[in-house]
Amino acid sequence: METPCIKLCAIEPLSGLCLGCGRSLREIGAWVSYSPPMRAAVMAALPQRLARLKAEARDSAPD
Repeated sequence: METPCIKLCAIEPLSGLCLGCGRSLREIGAWVSYSPPMRAAVMAALPQRLARLKAEARDSAPD
């Protein structure tokens, strides 16, 4: 089964998304029960989620 997990598990508290893979806790917990199309849909959204997390971290970093 394909998974986006990179074994860097840390949940960003404001978004609730994993900083490693970009999934929510709900998605991580239900991953094995998702159908292949559902997993593919989540995987397609992850690059944008991770980019947003990185941008928010950069924007909130002290100068």
